[in-house]
Amino acid sequence: MTTAAARPGTPVTRLTVLYDAGCPLCVHLRHWLLRQRQLVPLDLVPAGSLRARELFPDLDHAATLREITVVGDRGQVYTASAAWIVCLWALAEHRPRAHWFATPAGQPFARAAVLAAARWREALKGPGGGRDGCADGHCEVPAPPG
Repeated sequence: MTTAAARPGTPVTRLTVLYDAGCPLCVHLRHWLLRQRQLVPLDLVPAGSLRARELFPDLDHAATLREITVVGDRGQVYTASAAWIVCLWALAEHRPRAHWFATPAGQPFARAAVLAAARWREALKGPGGGRDGCADGHCEVPAPPG
């Protein structure tokens, strides 16, 4: 789902990625995103955290914990495969791939990748959901490996 609360044609100059800080895969991808050269700056904020609720009081924060959500600086909200595509679009080395994933030919591959990541994410989190570190709304983000 993508909502465009901003005027059509309004450029995106910054994106906020809401990710599940209790998910090892999500944290790994957070660190990967931070290592990439960004054409559009990415702010990575734990989903469901106090900071996320302050930044985006009108979002369904329970939904942001179930699937990746990216918010543009002009109010655009991207979820599911659209969120993954816009993350790739923000990166210098991956923008051409993002353009392809956004085409009718590429969209099934983007959806399949998101579904596979969701299944892997749930398997990694195991019983209990892995949300213990965010119970009070303050998610701790592990340091990058190495």
